[in-house]
Amino acid sequence: MERYRKRRLTAEEAGELLGLSGRHFRRLLVRYEEEGAEGLRDRRLGKVSPRRAPAAELTRMQILYQERYRDFTVKHFHEQLLKRHNYKLSYTVTRLALQGAGLVAPQQRRGGTHRKKRERRPLPGMLLFQDGSTHRWIGALDHDLDLVVTLDDATGAIYSAFLVEEEGTMSSFRGLAETIAADGLFRAFYTDRGSHYFHTPKAKGPVDKSRLTQVGRALSQLGINHIASYSPEARGRMERVFGTIQNRLPPELRLAEIATVEAANRYLKEHFVPDYNARFAVPAAEEGSAFIPYAGRPLEDILCIQQTRQVGRDNCVVWNGIALQIPPQRHRHHYVKASVRVHEYPDGQLAIFDGPSCLARFDPNGKPTNAFRAA
Repeated sequence: MERYRKRRLTAEEAGELLGLSGRHFRRLLVRYEEEGAEGLRDRRLGKVSPRRAPAAELTRMQILYQERYRDFTVKHFHEQLLKRHNYKLSYTVTRLALQGAGLVAPQQRRGGTHRKKRERRPLPGMLLFQDGSTHRWIGALDHDLDLVVTLDDATGAIYSAFLVEEEGTMSSFRGLAETIAADGLFRAFYTDRGSHYFHTPKAKGPVDKSRLTQVGRALSQLGINHIASYSPEARGRMERVFGTIQNRLPPELRLAEIATVEAANRYLKEHFVPDYNARFAVPAAEEGSAFIPYAGRPLEDILCIQQTRQVGRDNCVVWNGIALQIPPQRHRHHYVKASVRVHEYPDGQLAIFDGPSCLARFDPNGKPTNAFRAA
């Protein structure tokens, strides 16, 4: 102050030495001359900030968390507040208020080994993941279910997600059918080495690509490259996706009072997947798409179980203990001892084919439904 008064320093230089602006230095100088040291006290001390969150709103938020959202993560809870409860406060204010009230514990900072991030494919449709996760997805049920998810590598968007009692060949077909019907054919398919995806002669060893499973055969017919995972790290993206879904889906199903697999699958399709993609999907690195429209024989006749059977003397084919009767054909007197192909579809329906020609179709119990439907 003395150096400023003697004009050895400008107000800006004096303020810089004190970590102040020149304007604020002059303001404090006037206060000091009028009030002494008391004039230098911060006049904000003891006053409530005009930007402080309203106590009533914080109380409402905490009550909502305790009564309805106790099993939500704080981030998910905050999204629901904005979406459903006309809430205006920020995520940070909400988190700190919940932690201050002892309703949630502060999150531990992540540590551990540094990992290099794997670059995503530049275009949607270049690489898709499919995997299943066993979890108590519907709290109202007394058992776990499998959630089967088909996901794009380039964007992280979910193309198909549904619950089944147990994942397997049919659930893989269903995920593929939903994806291809909506978006078209894609280039590569990345999965674990489960027995419905690959034959693995030796446990934890390499897969045998010369012996195709039903899923492998269907992918080969569609021209899609099937890639096997050989390490947990390689499946890291899917594991993180399932971690996020496990934090979000069960509490949402509880909040919606959903207690059946059918209702949960409708909720997944109509609400959860669109919300997830809007929240977590990212733009692809490049413009365009690697998906191409599907054109060819009915997709359902590729994404199904196919096996060759020999016709008996009664013109019947036995499938899982059910006799399937081939009806009379105009172009052939009988099929006795001929080799035909049986198709079993994900919904349990059956069909008998001779090459590309469909000879008959049956319901899951073997009752004919449309004997002369063409392929």
